[in-house]
Amino acid sequence: MSGWRIWTAKTEDADTLVALEALAFDARSWGEDSVKASFVASGVTVLLGGQISVEAPPLGFALWRDLGEQAEILTIGVAPTARGGGLGEALLDAVIKAARDGGAQKLFLEVDAANSSALALYMRAGFATIGARKQYYRDGGDAAVMALDL
Repeated sequence: MSGWRIWTAKTEDADTLVALEALAFDARSWGEDSVKASFVASGVTVLLGGQISVEAPPLGFALWRDLGEQAEILTIGVAPTARGGGLGEALLDAVIKAARDGGAQKLFLEVDAANSSALALYMRAGFATIGARKQYYRDGGDAAVMALDL
C-alpha cells in the first residue's frame, strides 16, 4: 500500500516493539518478556511498518511464524493514532507475500471475535473463519480461527 514502509525488525528494535505492542493492545498486551522472546523464537519474523520517511518511528508491527507448508500470523498491531490509514493492510499484505514466497500453502491466525475491524480486514484479504477458541484471551474474550489458502 502506498504511503507505508514495511521492514524486518532487528534485535535492537525489541524495546520499540515492546512499547508499540503495549500501545496497540493495552490490557491484552503480551508483556515485555513475551514480545522480546519473539525475536529469538524459531521461524518467527518481526515486521515493522511506518511512514515512508526513514526517520519516522514505526507505527505498526506484524509477527508471523514460518512452519514450512503452513504459516501463522501471531499478531498484527497498529498504534491507535495510525488506525484506519491502511497500515494494518500493508503489514498483512507483507506477511501474505513473505509466507507465499517461503512456500507456505496455508496461513492461519486467531483474532478477537469481537474486533469487527480486524475481522473485516482479514475477510477482505480472503481469510475464512474455520473455527473458534472460547475464552482464548486472559479477559475471557473469544477468538475466531481463520485461514487463507495461499
